[in-house]
Amino acid sequence: MSKRKGRSPPAGYDYIAPILTALENELRDKVRESNAGKRNTESMWPVLQIQNQRTRYIYDMHYVHHKIDRKLYNWCLKNKLADANLIAKWKKPGYERLCSTYVINPSNYKFGTVSICRVPHTKRRDDLKFAQDPTTGCLGCASGKGAGPKNIFGNKYGQRLAAIQVARERKREEQEMKKKLKHEQMMEERRKTFLEQQRKEEEERNNEVGNGNGDSETDESSDDDDDYGPTPAAGVWAGSEKLEKQSEALTFGEEDLGDDEDGDEETDDEEENDNVEQNISNKKMKHVE
Repeated sequence: MSKRKGRSPPAGYDYIAPILTALENELRDKVRESNAGKRNTESMWPVLQIQNQRTRYIYDMHYVHHKIDRKLYNWCLKNKLADANLIAKWKKPGYERLCSTYVINPSNYKFGTVSICRVPHTKRRDDLKFAQDPTTGCLGCASGKGAGPKNIFGNKYGQRLAAIQVARERKREEQEMKKKLKHEQMMEERRKTFLEQQRKEEEERNNEVGNGNGDSETDESSDDDDDYGPTPAAGVWAGSEKLEKQSEALTFGEEDLGDDEDGDEETDDEEENDNVEQNISNKKMKHVE
């Protein structure tokens, strides 16, 4: 849409600008087309039809889909982007699909009536079922069920430009949501796989550490045997203790070393030692006598 001097659009205009620009470009192309083989009134059909589409688009965006605010809506009416008189008629019962204010003006038709497009299809003669208004090219804009076709002009997109845009946006959002959910599910599966792999690696490391500790204990025990030799039998230590006690007895002249610390009975070797000592003492007594 071309910018108007000193009339910068309010916020939200960028949302509707692509459709308005496309309609303006289409109108420019229709005006440049050749009028060969057309009636004089038929050459004006594209202008009235595109103006109707643009007005319906702005009306639906504000009142039906609530995509633009009141400020932008009024700005569009003030700058002639939409037909305010036609919108005023759409708000009245029976005129919700009116193609143009021209077709309801009795002064524009003979006998003070309205255009044929205002007559519902159910009330037309068979030969006038598909009759068009000679000024606008409307096929039937009467209200009610079966009163006329949904696309009153039979052109591209008809009067549903706003609904088509909103439906496309909704579908795009749904696709993005599905894509986002799919991405989140994929990331969750990757996270679970990573955690499972990490857990298995941790278990393997723990098992290896446990096996390593068992080997080290075996090595330490083998090292002890190598450093200090094999562990002696219990009897060897017992015999050495006995020899140590005998040497102490000879050194300090103790006579009674017969009982162990534990109160065990004397052994045969200890009795023999006592007998030897008794003989030596008897010989000394005889020598003295």
